Amino acid sequence: MIRCFAPLLALLAAACMSVSKPPALTAAPRATGAFAPFPVTSIAPVPDDWWRLYDDPALDALVRASLAANADLRAAYANLDGARAAQRQAQAARLPQTTIESALGVDDPASQPSASGNVPATDYDIAATASWDIDLFGRLRSAATAARADAEALAAVADGLRVAVVADTVLAYVDLCGTTRAIGVAREVAAVQDRGVALVREQLRAGEVSPLEVSQVATIAATTRAAIAPFEAQRANALYRLATLQGRPPAEARAYRFTCSAAPRLRTAAPVGDGTTLLLRRPDVREAERRLAATAARVGVARADLYPRVNLGGALGLLSGGLKAVASPLVTWAFPNQGPARARLEQARAAERAALAGWDSAVLRSLREVETALAAYDAEVRRNRDLALASREAQNYARRASARVRLGDAPGLLQVDARRAMAEALLREAQSDLVVSQNEVALFRALGGGWRTDAGAR
Repeated sequence: MIRCFAPLLALLAAACMSVSKPPALTAAPRATGAFAPFPVTSIAPVPDDWWRLYDDPALDALVRASLAANADLRAAYANLDGARAAQRQAQAARLPQTTIESALGVDDPASQPSASGNVPATDYDIAATASWDIDLFGRLRSAATAARADAEALAAVADGLRVAVVADTVLAYVDLCGTTRAIGVAREVAAVQDRGVALVREQLRAGEVSPLEVSQVATIAATTRAAIAPFEAQRANALYRLATLQGRPPAEARAYRFTCSAAPRLRTAAPVGDGTTLLLRRPDVREAERRLAATAARVGVARADLYPRVNLGGALGLLSGGLKAVASPLVTWAFPNQGPARARLEQARAAERAALAGWDSAVLRSLREVETALAAYDAEVRRNRDLALASREAQNYARRASARVRLGDAPGLLQVDARRAMAEALLREAQSDLVVSQNEVALFRALGGGWRTDAGAR
């Protein structure tokens, strides 16, 4: 008797099979420790709205506008809605599926020679059918788990896009303000040099200098003016980027009015946290982990194809004027040729191994990007301090050289060289100020800051 029920007992035992789980993810201890220490950073946690550290209302408004209207974010939200709908579909597939069918037919007695009457007869049939895949081997459970992981991966993609949109908006604003200052510095230096050229030409007419000095001073002035055009192009590019990030045509950016005269800078050390919080915060790492979970669940789907699929079906309805009911189980099993099913299982396992390698790569890439951004930021801050000192000394050099030339204690070429050095130093400092702010944005982008903003809206 027990032997008769052995196959049924085996199926019931198999019904307790658990859905495949992804391999345990454990980052190396050295990957979750502190980042390289620099004076410009602190171990404080990265704030979600890190751009507010600049305390700039105009920047806050730009970030809000970009998050509300960015076209790439709208596309990501649409893809996420589709993935969540697929998740609901996969979950609903585990429940009994029911349908109602009806039919109305009219029998024409004229078309039936043996009919005894001339009254048309009508037949009305209605039936309700139901089927349920009892999912003994976890195929549907695994498919639902995979769909849920896919949806969570796309949610991480949307978070990553929010990080990019915020960082791109702040970077465009930084470029706009930084180039505005650089243009102002270049114009001021060029104006001073133009006055110097006019003065040297007067001295030439008075016979106090030679044409050589005039050419040298004019060359320096023209070189300084030449630096203005690239800065103006960068400023226009920043305006166009801001418009595009807000879902507007670039032409509208020409009407924007901003009062910033220098790139925003952090007033305190940049908060960077540590490696552990980075791996929890970075959207691309979370996406890779969810992709791995989805591929692991699909291994369960492929494994379930090796076993029988049991579907319980039934129907109840009025057919041909009478009440009829029918119920029957349907068992399908690809046996004994299981080669295709085993090949699909091996493909799923290979995809799982690839996803695991992708997760490892995402972890290492995120750590490398942060360490690289930290090194670049610290190096540029130190360079900026030296350039600021060089700029002050160049201005002192120019002032003292001018005084000595006026007293006749030095040749005019000394003043020419001093003006050249001052112009170069001022422009290098203005450019470095911009690069420092750009590196701050790059650091926060690498840290994955900003992805929680407006998360409750989705």
